[in-house]
Amino acid sequence: MSVAQLPPLSLYLHFPWCVRKCPYCDFNSHTLQGRLPTEAYIAAILRDLDCALARDEALSARKIGSIFMGGGTPSLFPPESLHGLLGAIRERLLLTPDVEITLEANPGTLRESLAENRLAAFAAAGVNRLSLGIQSFASASLAALGRIHDGEEARRAARLAMRHFSRVNLDLMYGLPGQALADALTDLEIALASGATHLSCYQLGIEPHTLFALNPPPGLPDSDRCADMQEAIETRLAEAGFLHYEISAFAHPGFACRHNLNYWQFGDYLGLGADAHSKLSSPFGVVRQTRWRQPETYMQKAAKGGALEAETHVSAAELPFEFLLNALRLVDGFPTPLFTERTGLPLADIMPRLANAQADGLLLLSGERVVPTRTGRRFQNRLLERFLP
Repeated sequence: MSVAQLPPLSLYLHFPWCVRKCPYCDFNSHTLQGRLPTEAYIAAILRDLDCALARDEALSARKIGSIFMGGGTPSLFPPESLHGLLGAIRERLLLTPDVEITLEANPGTLRESLAENRLAAFAAAGVNRLSLGIQSFASASLAALGRIHDGEEARRAARLAMRHFSRVNLDLMYGLPGQALADALTDLEIALASGATHLSCYQLGIEPHTLFALNPPPGLPDSDRCADMQEAIETRLAEAGFLHYEISAFAHPGFACRHNLNYWQFGDYLGLGADAHSKLSSPFGVVRQTRWRQPETYMQKAAKGGALEAETHVSAAELPFEFLLNALRLVDGFPTPLFTERTGLPLADIMPRLANAQADGLLLLSGERVVPTRTGRRFQNRLLERFLP
């Protein structure tokens, strides 16, 4: 398999610190204690990248179509530091001319009087897509979620973002404590009025090992009310001209998140930073990698060339499930040749199970595409369990 035959490649950079850990969050994020170790952490990422290039020489010949800086709260880092990091990455990797570079930002880090200058500096550093963790525009809901910003700060952050970026995503949550359908739609209308080109709308989940799992908030809407909210949100966004392209993602035509699309189409990605994950293809198969989780451990290990904690080969038996776990999140599913392109396996290997899922109303099969039905998207676990190895 030549470099040209490998899947598209993206780069993910994880920034693990937040001003405060949200009680619903199960990502690798840590409340910042003291001074942000900006220089040491960026040096660790670059050392990690150099080691990855030494392990896999093909990486330096593959073009990067998207870079995503996630967290945690990457917007805590100074723009000049991210400018230097992106410049160093350009020296080491080939980026496509239209590379999409996304920065996740917390509105609570954009509240100071110089916030507009800060956003302008992020844009000057090379960021061309901003993803704001709004969650809600209602101060009471934000307080219930443990967010560090209020409704007015959320509105201000969205206004500022639109001044400096043409590609802006707003994260919204529904099914919040005490939230009614009208409240969820009010949040949505404010988001639409902002002019954002992409919206991520997802239900609040109570995840294991979070503060909400230990102490669930009162007043959570039941599943029927949450389903009503989801349906109303999808209907309103369709009326507003947004394409529903993934279970929780909606975009104006041409503004889908390229980085996440690469995940869902089972492309490759190199993850750098504390607890970052990678999926990389080669002529020998597909490997998954994990970096050390704790930021201090990651920096120490990276300095010695050992940021990679674990690497596992994905077996042929696991590949169909891994592929479908991603591809069936897409509303339009996937073209049938993509399965073989990404896994190296014939679609015939899973055709009996696909046919059974179609018979149960979970999939639609044609000669060209495999598409999850609305029921298949709503009950995706029921659909995916059919393909477990």
